[in-house]
Amino acid sequence: MGKLKLTSPAFKHNGDMPKKYTCQGEEISPPLKISGVPNNAVSLVLIMTDPDVPIPKMIFPHWVICHLDPDTTTIEEGSKLENAVVGRNGVFQNKYIGPCPPWGKHRYIFTLYALDEKLPLDKKSGRNKALKLMKGHIIEETELIGLYEKIKEKK
Repeated sequence: MGKLKLTSPAFKHNGDMPKKYTCQGEEISPPLKISGVPNNAVSLVLIMTDPDVPIPKMIFPHWVICHLDPDTTTIEEGSKLENAVVGRNGVFQNKYIGPCPPWGKHRYIFTLYALDEKLPLDKKSGRNKALKLMKGHIIEETELIGLYEKIKEKK
């Protein structure tokens, strides 16, 4: 295999994410499809971030998933991910946080990493620790970007 790919049946790359997956909807994780995992991959890591947080300017982690099996082809909508480790998000919780930009349209970047070994990541691990430990172990990576702007509620 090769040419790692991450897609979603719920939205196109660089397309708008449905409200269902946001703070204005059910706030459940979107369904994802994985293909092209390299044959030598031992583990997958998925990190979802918002790089458009304005104050303070930062990359906010919404979802950190470690130890996904390289044979994984689907992450179901709202999955509990029993066969993986859900690390800490930007508010130190072990769960998915849906898009909820304070203003304007934000990008939500789902980055999938194929690794050559299973790293010592656990539920206390966040994005920064994962990125640090993954250095030198990334075989291939790919991105899926979803967009979201809060829907103004009518008064």
